[in-house]
Amino acid sequence: MLRAPSFWSRDGVLPRTLSPLSAIAAALTARRIARPGWRAPVPVICCGNVTVGGAGKTTLVLDLAHRLSDRGVHILLRGYGGASRGTHRVNPDDPVSLVGDEALLLAKVAPTWTGHDRAASARAALQAGARILLMDDGLQNPTLSKTCSILVIDGRTGFGNGRVLPAGPLREPVAAAAVRCQAVVLIGADATRTISQLPPTLPVLRTDLVQDPSIATLAGRRVVAFAGIALPEKFFDPLRQAGVTLVATRPFPDHHAYTPRELDGLLRQARDQNAIPVTTPKDAVRLPPALRAQVTVIGVGLKWHDPNQIDQLLEKVVADTPSVMP
Repeated sequence: MLRAPSFWSRDGVLPRTLSPLSAIAAALTARRIARPGWRAPVPVICCGNVTVGGAGKTTLVLDLAHRLSDRGVHILLRGYGGASRGTHRVNPDDPVSLVGDEALLLAKVAPTWTGHDRAASARAALQAGARILLMDDGLQNPTLSKTCSILVIDGRTGFGNGRVLPAGPLREPVAAAAVRCQAVVLIGADATRTISQLPPTLPVLRTDLVQDPSIATLAGRRVVAFAGIALPEKFFDPLRQAGVTLVATRPFPDHHAYTPRELDGLLRQARDQNAIPVTTPKDAVRLPPALRAQVTVIGVGLKWHDPNQIDQLLEKVVADTPSVMP
């Protein structure tokens, strides 16, 4: 995925000029979403967003998968960046080129399936014993009916300039997405006042990104940090806050496929500056196995303002879904 255009974060002449195309895109999305999806006999929880990339969906899915790990949860996602097109159960040894980076991270926590047709993936997961289906993305995918849709919002970027593609970062109008959701998860402080743009009756669960405790081992150390994620500063800023000496920060596009030349340059720069190369777990799975041991990986998790809220939401979804499974 290429970096987002700078004008997506503010309104102006160019977004207004592109607005007729946005109206067409919004209409096409609404028409697609209106199609009825297959209704599974088990709870289906969707973690989606209204913007293109970077909201924190996969981080939330990892958190929920851990909470539901003893309840028979299976994860469904498209498998962005992977070559697999049909329904595929992810093996932790699958190459990233087949299933994508996010699928490999999720497969470490729960059985994970990739495929464009979420209904087909759901049927395969059910045959394999799934009791709960957890979707990473898919709020705008109509093939599988959702029991509970959670709108994930990054507090730093919010809804950008509030316009639909290509004039802005929205996949569909905020109001259209919000009406299909049962809750909002806001990650970080609401710097752009996104909550004021949502229905007041929509529950908002607040949480913050926190780095893995192992980040403390890097305090005072010299580091070359690199990240191919939607918002690289979400990785670099916590390193600074942890007292790391960042001699270089190298941002790459989301899901970037590193070339041998790029990796050789990163490692050489770290050696030349007596620094440690550091990256994210999502980037680490895209590195050749021989190079992973040379790079320190620092992950992130969620710290809930009120953990009871998310647990109660999950319990309600499971309790309110009648199952016809034998």
